[in-house]
Amino acid sequence: MTPSVVADVLERAFSQPPELGETHAIVVVHHGEVVAEQYGPETGPDTTLISWSMAKSITHALVGLLVRDARLDIAAPAAVPRWQDDDDPRREITLDQLLHMRSGLEFVEDYVDDQVSDVIEMLFGSGAADVAAYAESRPLAHEPGAVWSYSSGTTNIVSAIAGRAISGDGEAGTRSYLDRELFAPAGMTSATPRFDATGTFVGSSYVYATARDFARFGELYLHDGMVNGTRILPEGWVDHARAMTSPPVPPEEPHGYGAQWWLWDDAFGTFGAHGYEGQYTLVVPPLDLVVVRLGRSPVELQPAVKVDLHRLIESFT
Repeated sequence: MTPSVVADVLERAFSQPPELGETHAIVVVHHGEVVAEQYGPETGPDTTLISWSMAKSITHALVGLLVRDARLDIAAPAAVPRWQDDDDPRREITLDQLLHMRSGLEFVEDYVDDQVSDVIEMLFGSGAADVAAYAESRPLAHEPGAVWSYSSGTTNIVSAIAGRAISGDGEAGTRSYLDRELFAPAGMTSATPRFDATGTFVGSSYVYATARDFARFGELYLHDGMVNGTRILPEGWVDHARAMTSPPVPPEEPHGYGAQWWLWDDAFGTFGAHGYEGQYTLVVPPLDLVVVRLGRSPVELQPAVKVDLHRLIESFT
């Protein structure tokens, strides 16, 4: 790497300039070793921080585990009891379409205007007690598979499907499965998922973990779903995450999209778990690199944050 570039990126980030917002933590793992690590005020290596939508990528891993265990088939219609009437067109939506944000369901992913936003209503309003039911109640706006539309609601539908596939034991069953099959093997000892009142993992938004543990999650995907030579995720599951969805995302989106992971348009095939306030776990396979940045940066500041993260990545070439 170029140490001067890494040092410059960290110095700029942790001077907390207004054009970047707040930076709480940066961890860089190269060839399996932490080569850069720094924390902001009142934050340290043991501080657990919110994932926001980085949780979607963890939900992708959860589904992969259930595919491995032959409990889910992503090509099959999504197992949503509310959609099973013969005349309900939503019964044709597949689990894979949900994972790729191509369900066709009407859902407004607006983080500001609570008068129109489905995501605000789902997480903080009338849907908060049962996030999946709120999302499942949305009508079709498009034929399933025809249009890409980013939706936290579809991820929570996936979370509920996963919960039922695990045991139907609600929060206890899903928490135990995540701990035993994902967090413990990956070494993510701090990872704490949050659940709604019905026991559904709020897989769109809520996993708390240290920056190092988010980096360990990134390493799981860096190494094709393996940890220390032991396969955790099924073969091909990481490729499923980073294969460009079709139809592609609209041109106004700054990144491409796979399955619950964002795809960066760079020379390295970088793909990332992204969170609402500028949380990033970036996986860069050809450089054997994982970069985690956690903070609080409004959407209008995130392009500048990503410019610095890209500078950091390029310093390892």
